[in-house]
Amino acid sequence: MTPSPFDSALLGPLLGDADAAEILSETRFVAHMITVEGALARACGSVGLIPQDSAGRISRVLSQTHIDPQDLGAGTAAAGVPVPALVKRLQAELGQDGQFVHWGATSQDIVDCAHALQWRDMLDLLAARVAQVLDALQSASDGHAQTLMAGRTRSQVATPISFGLRIATWAQPLIALEQALPDLRARLLRVQFGGASGSASAVGGHAAALSAALAQQLDLADGPCWHTDRSAIVALGGWLAAVSAALAKAARDLVIMGRSEISEARAGQGGGSSTMPQKSNPVAAEAVITLADWIACLQPALARAASPLEERDGAAWALEWLALPQMGIATAAALRHALGLIQSVTADPARMAAQLDAGNGAALAEAASFALAAYMPRPEAQDVVKAALARAREDGISLPQALDLLDASRGLTDWTATLSAQSQLAASEVMRTRILAQRR
Repeated sequence: MTPSPFDSALLGPLLGDADAAEILSETRFVAHMITVEGALARACGSVGLIPQDSAGRISRVLSQTHIDPQDLGAGTAAAGVPVPALVKRLQAELGQDGQFVHWGATSQDIVDCAHALQWRDMLDLLAARVAQVLDALQSASDGHAQTLMAGRTRSQVATPISFGLRIATWAQPLIALEQALPDLRARLLRVQFGGASGSASAVGGHAAALSAALAQQLDLADGPCWHTDRSAIVALGGWLAAVSAALAKAARDLVIMGRSEISEARAGQGGGSSTMPQKSNPVAAEAVITLADWIACLQPALARAASPLEERDGAAWALEWLALPQMGIATAAALRHALGLIQSVTADPARMAAQLDAGNGAALAEAASFALAAYMPRPEAQDVVKAALARAREDGISLPQALDLLDASRGLTDWTATLSAQSQLAASEVMRTRILAQRR
C-alpha cells in the first residue's frame, strides 16, 4: 500500500480527511511559524526589546512571506527541527532588520506556538463535527424512542430496551467530550516562550511582559513556559482517543445489528464484494473501527513523549510530530463516517420483535421475577420463573401463558399485561431522556 495512508491515492478517500489534512498540513504549519515570528517581533517591539520601526517592518514583510516546506527539508534534517532554516530564510528576506527576528526565542517556542495555532483550527473543525454527530444521534434516538428491541449483555439477549435508548448511549460519551472541550482548549492553547532552557534569560526582566504580549498577539492564553510539561498534549491525545472510541462503539453495534442472521438495523451505503453479488459490506462502520483502533495504537506515543529528558529532548518531541497529526486526521475521518452512518440508520422493527420473542419470552424473565417478588420472597420468585420458562419451552408456549398455567401469583397478576414488551418502554424512555438532557 503506502507508508502514508492518510494522503494515499488509494486509502486517503477511505481513511483520510481532506479538511483535517489541510489544517494539519506542512504548508499551514510553516505559515503558522512565520505568523509566530511576526507576532514575536511585534511583542518585542511593544516591550522595548527591539526598535519599534524594525518590529513594524518585520511584521509587514512576514505577513506577505510564503515559504515552501520543501525549502526547509534539508535544514530540518541537519538541525532536527525546521526553525533554524526558517529563521535563516527570514533574515535573508529582511536585510538589516533580520537581526531582530527570533529575538530571545528558541526553536521550541516557535514550534509549540505554531502547533497551538494549528490545533486551535483543528479543534474548531472537530467540535463542529462532534456537534453534527450529536444532533444526528438526538434525531435518531427521538425517532426510535418507541422501537422495541432486545438489549444484550455479553452477547446474550438480556431485557427489552428501546432502540432509541441504545442510540442515546452512543451519544452519551460524546456529550461529555463536547462539554470537556473548553477545558481542553484552555490547557492546550497557551503561548510558549521560555528561550533556550526555559528561563527566558535572553530577555532578562522582560520575560513575563514579552510572554503576555506574544500571547495577546497570537490570541493564546498566557502562562509560564511549558516546554517540558506535555500534559496538555497527552490530554489532547486522550480526547481524540475517547471521541474515536465512542464512535467505534456505535459502529461495532451497527456491524452486529446488520449481520445477515440478525438484520435488526442497517446504516451506510454498503460495499460490494469482488465475487459475491449478495454482499453489502459495512464499509463505513469498519472504517470507523479501524481508525479508532489506530488512534488507540498511537496514543501511547504521546505518553512516552511526555517524559522528556532534561530541558529539551529532541527524540521525545519528535514523537508528538509523528503521532498527533495522524490522530487528528483519523478522528476527523471517523466523525465524517459516523455522521453518514447515523443519518442513514434504519431499523427493522419486525426483526427486532422476532429476536425479542425468541426463547419463548425469556427476555421478560427478569420482569416476571420482580413482579412475583411482590407476593413472595425473591429467591422463590426466581425459582417459579425458571420453572415457567422450562414449561414454556417444553409446551411451545409463551412465558406469560406458562405463568398463568402455574397460577404462580395466585391469580394476582395479569401476566399478559405485566409482561407486555411495550410495558418495558417506559423505563427506557426515562433513561434515554436523562442521557440526552445532559447536553447543554
